[in-house]
Amino acid sequence: MILDLFGTLVAAPSPVERRAAAAQFAEILGVSQSAVETALSDSWQARHDGRLPSTTEIAVHLADCCNATAACVGELEMLLARLAHARLQADASLLRALEQLQHGGAKLAVLSDASPDIAEAWSRSALASHFDAVVFSCRAGAVKPDRLLFRAVLRELDVAPHQALYCGDGGGDELAGAERAGMRAVRVERRGGANGLVFGETSWSGRAIPDVEALPSLLDSWGKR
Repeated sequence: MILDLFGTLVAAPSPVERRAAAAQFAEILGVSQSAVETALSDSWQARHDGRLPSTTEIAVHLADCCNATAACVGELEMLLARLAHARLQADASLLRALEQLQHGGAKLAVLSDASPDIAEAWSRSALASHFDAVVFSCRAGAVKPDRLLFRAVLRELDVAPHQALYCGDGGGDELAGAERAGMRAVRVERRGGANGLVFGETSWSGRAIPDVEALPSLLDSWGKR
């Protein structure tokens, strides 16, 4: 089973959270919040497709974009790390569902459009121990729905496409992308609410469930057919 991260396992950042984070960056950089929001928006692709491959390089890039001095880079790195750690906090109910899936024999993987600060924080999160494989876009060098990502995660799990179920909230055209890669796909309602940050969402008329916590029951019902 392959799961998306933001909006699926953990909440996608809300507008309020995004503004609060931008305000913290702005204070360090000594620029307006709107300048930070522009720099973050303009750098999304580069932060997620591997062109900015480390938290340090993201911090340097943001400082350059905002015409700030190099002296603030270290503080920016620490803020990025703190925010990444906070964003990877998972609900206890979700961790229990992952344990159920593991105990049922499911091999689990994460496939996510993620920036290096998230990738670097992953191993210290409570989520990490529940997964057999993880593929982050910033490490793979592509973003969803590039088939390279789906091939990479199947290879990491050592399973054929028809053996895999992909579960996500629908950002990045991920559900159709998974189906094009030969997998089954199921949609979950966006964790954290419909206002959570999402890119490239497309319509979906296939199977849908309320959240990841419903997956053990779904698999159980499929197994009884």
